[in-house]
Amino acid sequence: MAGNDWISSYLEAILDAGPGIDETKSSLLLRERGHFSPTRYFVEEVITGYDESDLHRSWIRAAATRGPKERNTRLENMCWRIWNLARKKKQLEGEEAKRNAKRRLERERGRKEATADMSEDLSEGEKGELPGDVSSHGDSVQGRMHRIVSVDLMENLVNQLKEKKLYIVLISLHGLIRGENMELGRDSDTGGQVKYVVELARALGTMPGVYRVDLLTRQVSAPDVDWSYAEPTEMLTPRTTENSMQELGESSGAFIIRIPFGPKDKYIPKELLWPHIPEFVDSALSHIRQMSKVLGEQIGGGQPVWPVAIHGHYADAGNSAALLSGALNVPMLFTGHSLGRDKLEQILKQGRQSREEINTTYKIMRRIEAEELSLDASEIVITSTRQEIEEQWRLYDGFDPVLERKLRARIKRGVNCHGRFMPRMVVIPPGMEFHHIVPHDGDMDGDMERNEENPTPDPPIWSEVMRFFTNPRKPMILALARPDPKKNITTLVKAFGECRALRELANLTLIMGNRDNIDEMSGTNATVLLSILKLIDKYDLYGQVAYPKHHKQYEVPDIYGLAAKTKGVFINPAFIEPFGLTLIEAAAYGLPIVATKNGGPVDIHKVLDNGVLVDPHDQQSIADALLKLVSDKQLWARCRQNGLKNIHQFSWPEHCKTYLSRIAMCKPRQPLWQRSDHGFENPEPNSPGDSLRDIHDLSLNLKLSLDGEKSEGTGTLENYLDSIDRKSNSDNAFLKLSKGTIGGSEKTSVMEKADQIVGGCRFLAMRMRKYIFVMAVDCDSTSDIPKIMKAVMDVAGKGSPVGFILSTSLSISEVHSLLISGSISPLDFDALICNSGGELYYPSTSSEDGTGLPFMVDSDYQSHIEYRWGGEGLRKTLVRWATSVNDKNGEIVSEDESRSTVHCYAFNVKDPESVPPIKELRKLIRIQALRCNVIYCQNGTTLNVIPVLASRAQALRYLYIRWGMELSNVVVFAGECGDTDYEAVLGGVHKTVVLKGIGNNSLKLHSNRSYPLEHVLPSDSPNILKAEGYSTEEIRSSLRKLGVIKD
Repeated sequence: MAGNDWISSYLEAILDAGPGIDETKSSLLLRERGHFSPTRYFVEEVITGYDESDLHRSWIRAAATRGPKERNTRLENMCWRIWNLARKKKQLEGEEAKRNAKRRLERERGRKEATADMSEDLSEGEKGELPGDVSSHGDSVQGRMHRIVSVDLMENLVNQLKEKKLYIVLISLHGLIRGENMELGRDSDTGGQVKYVVELARALGTMPGVYRVDLLTRQVSAPDVDWSYAEPTEMLTPRTTENSMQELGESSGAFIIRIPFGPKDKYIPKELLWPHIPEFVDSALSHIRQMSKVLGEQIGGGQPVWPVAIHGHYADAGNSAALLSGALNVPMLFTGHSLGRDKLEQILKQGRQSREEINTTYKIMRRIEAEELSLDASEIVITSTRQEIEEQWRLYDGFDPVLERKLRARIKRGVNCHGRFMPRMVVIPPGMEFHHIVPHDGDMDGDMERNEENPTPDPPIWSEVMRFFTNPRKPMILALARPDPKKNITTLVKAFGECRALRELANLTLIMGNRDNIDEMSGTNATVLLSILKLIDKYDLYGQVAYPKHHKQYEVPDIYGLAAKTKGVFINPAFIEPFGLTLIEAAAYGLPIVATKNGGPVDIHKVLDNGVLVDPHDQQSIADALLKLVSDKQLWARCRQNGLKNIHQFSWPEHCKTYLSRIAMCKPRQPLWQRSDHGFENPEPNSPGDSLRDIHDLSLNLKLSLDGEKSEGTGTLENYLDSIDRKSNSDNAFLKLSKGTIGGSEKTSVMEKADQIVGGCRFLAMRMRKYIFVMAVDCDSTSDIPKIMKAVMDVAGKGSPVGFILSTSLSISEVHSLLISGSISPLDFDALICNSGGELYYPSTSSEDGTGLPFMVDSDYQSHIEYRWGGEGLRKTLVRWATSVNDKNGEIVSEDESRSTVHCYAFNVKDPESVPPIKELRKLIRIQALRCNVIYCQNGTTLNVIPVLASRAQALRYLYIRWGMELSNVVVFAGECGDTDYEAVLGGVHKTVVLKGIGNNSLKLHSNRSYPLEHVLPSDSPNILKAEGYSTEEIRSSLRKLGVIKD
């Protein structure tokens, strides 16, 4: 190996430099997530274990070597490169330390400001318990949800649900999901989460009171995956027949619903799914709406049955669930599974990549923003362990354990929270199926005697394991983990090898995945496995340690069974274990456990009380714990019995009981309106044009009549309206909310009835339009907006089956002035989305609320977006923020009361460059537990603050749910850039025309983004087309390419 002399020389130089690798620093490496080669592993060990000055001295020593025979250029270069890496690592660590210090100051400042608003002294109440059972918070004391304080209360809540027929929606987007023969481990996206969500859906589908569960995922029709992933629907068959009586109808049970979105004929990793989230949301919304109607016919007495909750799994599904929850106004649940901020911190600790490099690889900032939005929108966040709450969720702007305790104390005492909210953090461990498990009660000697009388073949895996042992009757210490550094198997082998008493009493079995050739394994796994084999040789453990090369997934229960037969012990020595499902599996087979004290095993041991927790870095404590359990038979029997007695608490039925009881604690929310669809469903294919002509004629007749003329052949106007009213099933509930009660003993005025007919027919028209053109252009100058409106309307043509919606950041009064300046009639529009989605209006034949404007507000939409609106508490925080900005830079930000509404606080910004970017303002709001959507508009000269789940894009989804406006028939017109909510307007199933040269002055608003636009929008979407300009001919050409206009 003469060619490797330089390695030996280099190692000698490093060893001469000073101390060995520090154990605590080394543990950071061993927690590393991701893949790395043995060379990188070695370099990381060196960088982590040695001071920069030592590395520099090694380089100097190598460079100073004289003579061509002694001097080695590769050694010199290698020393310099590693020294440089160490300097880079130190620099990155310094930058991250500054960032963390700034974050701590921001959080402390936000906490103080929030506490100042909530000025009442709560010194005793704020000493609440640790955040694990957090109440939802709101201004209304009467509307708050009480905490579950006992098992009896939980049972009562579950019993109340038994009489109901609930519809639950789960979402898990990435990976390959199917009910049977799951390809777990096929890739990094198809792992434990896939198994969890499938089993959760299956278990919920069998629970009393649950009628239907839909698990929404991506439909994959790719040549490199199985055809089953392209099936639109798959029913999940129950594991047992105990609840077969729950079959209540043809749509009942649990189903996987695969929704097509993203690239066709291609299976892509989760990091590339982000731009396609809006497309999934629109398609999922369509499925849920249709299913709610079907369920309404089956079990709802004709009224739609909406989901009782929407549950997102992982950040991508959490983002989707938040948007769906807002569009439907139903409660949202979220499970992170793994968290982006935690992953970011772990990678930064390695010191090899900057934030920018990490973001490019993992799209980590887009993921973190999705998780922050999930915190904003969720009623409940479900975690597996308390450690996840206390050490991972506390990294987020939207969750502060200290502030959460203050809010919980105020809720408990009935004190106003001033618009501040925190989701409930609830620990619900994953469930397991135990009905098929039969723990072994015998031992090896007794079973061998019985087998001689009545021989039954042993499972094949037993002989595969026992062939390693000289004495297979000794108790088996079983470890089941990948050969990954963070699993800490090498420390276990050292502990076993250096404890003579333990070696004499027990055997060690290491189930470390499957392998054919070590050289073909990944670098990390191969390195760890080679280390283990060297340790076995070092301690001469042949005949005492088993490490089979292969096992099947279905043989794992037999391995547990073998360990139980020998009265063995199961061990999980990982440095950090997020949950520890193998500990529950082992307990189900009657095995006592030894487990790491870091992470989920703490919670598991608290419930099962069936073993010992150890410090994974303390080799001696691992050996002592194992020796104690295998040598003390009474202790072993007691731990076994405790585990078997308490294991039911980790079963799927128990998981689902807790899950459903938590849902029962949420304040019920669903679309509130009542409407009659009779006569409007399933219109004939050729009817839209006729219907629209009728509506056009009706509007014309009404206009003429209201001007004092008679309609031909109809008698008086009032009689004409009465005749139309008898034929029409227009939406009375909407007008009741907007106009006051219609009918009853009071006679409706002619003008009100005219509005009722025009309004009802307009809503019918919205549903039956062939296309709807949405003008969402954020122009550099508002005076350009009417020109673009007219160009788009001219392309549609008069009398065409096309409707129009205006979507803007302007207030309704500004919109009215704009329409007048452009000589455009408000009646040309079907709806007007104003204040960046904070308000929704419809044109009216009369003014409303004394404003003198020909519009009526959608009161249903106002209640729809009310969720977590901070009200006056939010306004005070924003005013205080504006004051702090003005103190530094002069009078720059001022509240605009004329543009502000109930659900939109508006501010004027004189100098957009002197205010913080939108991401910093969002952070400020979240740190104070306020939930809202902040948007810089009109080139940054105005700021709109609206409810957290309100937006221009969400308003379009509301119109689909409310009136049946098909999103696939929508064409959105937008500029090349725009307000800071610009990207949300573009994505989805609708078509988009981007007008060249419009909105470019807004580019500066997007220059300081957390993540690039391509992480939000698909660059190759066939639904997004760029027009060369905004002339009539250029717009017509674009619409022709999109297939909207035929040649």
